[in-house]
Amino acid sequence: MQFGIFSVSDITQDPVTGATPSEAERIQGYVQIARTAEAAGLDVLAIGEHHNAPFVNSSPTTLMAYLAAVTERLIFTTSIAHITTNDPVRLAEDYAMLQHLSGGRVDVTFGRGNTAPVYPWFGKDIRQSLPLALENYNLLHRLWREDVVDFEGRFRTPLQGFTATPRPLDGVPPFVWHGSIRTPEIAEQAAFYGNGYFANNIFWPKEHYQRLIGFYRRRFAHHGHGTEKQAIVGLGGQAFIAKNSQDAKRAFRPYFDNAPVYGHGPSLEDFSARTPLAVGSPQEVIEKTLSFREAFGDYQRQLFLIDHAGLPLATVLEQIELLGSEVVPVLRREFESRRDPEAPSDPPTHASLVRARYGDGPTRQFRPNADRGDNLTAAGRPYQDTPASVSEVPATAPA
Repeated sequence: MQFGIFSVSDITQDPVTGATPSEAERIQGYVQIARTAEAAGLDVLAIGEHHNAPFVNSSPTTLMAYLAAVTERLIFTTSIAHITTNDPVRLAEDYAMLQHLSGGRVDVTFGRGNTAPVYPWFGKDIRQSLPLALENYNLLHRLWREDVVDFEGRFRTPLQGFTATPRPLDGVPPFVWHGSIRTPEIAEQAAFYGNGYFANNIFWPKEHYQRLIGFYRRRFAHHGHGTEKQAIVGLGGQAFIAKNSQDAKRAFRPYFDNAPVYGHGPSLEDFSARTPLAVGSPQEVIEKTLSFREAFGDYQRQLFLIDHAGLPLATVLEQIELLGSEVVPVLRREFESRRDPEAPSDPPTHASLVRARYGDGPTRQFRPNADRGDNLTAAGRPYQDTPASVSEVPATAPA
């Protein structure tokens, strides 16, 4: 099972000191966060995409490429990347490039994005967010799997004989998670393609996510990708850790009370009792996280949100070290000891996807044929080894 942290890339005033970090400080802070997460033995760092203040990360692939260059083992993903306002061609090329630069240490979590003003900035209509998400991902899925794509849809200009470059590393696209907090159509999309489903597991009681995850598992099995227990599920969560519960609550309370997303609402105690938020000792965080398995079944990725609400960087780094030293080692043992033998122990990685496709044989390496400069090649075969048909796309995509 993979453990890691995720960030929504907010820049929030520290309610204790009154200080607000600059954009430069927040961006550079991710270098320390990534290095500390790797040193602490965590597996994954996920960073959100936003195009509006007070958020800073408008270019996930740029940031993740740099972080991959200063780490060696950490896997990078998004929390989330916008499948609606980004062009699928741009997504196909950017994330394939990131695959190559990171040596395959990347997957991607797509979502619709919930900030309404962003849509018209990119020429989109938020009222069409669901059909946009479905059509755009269907095209992206094809662009990563077909050397030559013809496409005509509702939301972008047609493609004729188009090849997205570079091709995915080793001919194996990044593993995709579909993130959603309330939309069954996105859970269906994840199930249809046999992709992972990521529930952010922050704001809602467990019953809310039980319905979505249960639906995803049933549809995953319906579409023939395996049993319900073999479906690939990831969960978010929130944690703040201190030596004892009293210290944790005292330190975190001002940040909780003033947090933009849930401040000035329920008390810390009430919110913690009703949602996945865990504020307390390492053992309390461990016990709360283990309860997720009882609610949702075996799952493959657990990410903790720990850098939000104005927490200073020094505190964030301390939290990462506590996760790595006090919490995650116990969770690894406990989850493994309780895991149903039928359930996957880990989500797919680039290495496991390569093995599944090629076994011990050589991987596909893309060597282009001559091109006329218009992305059209003779006989529709842009690469020296392009077979007559390389499509792996299901016959009918969800609508």
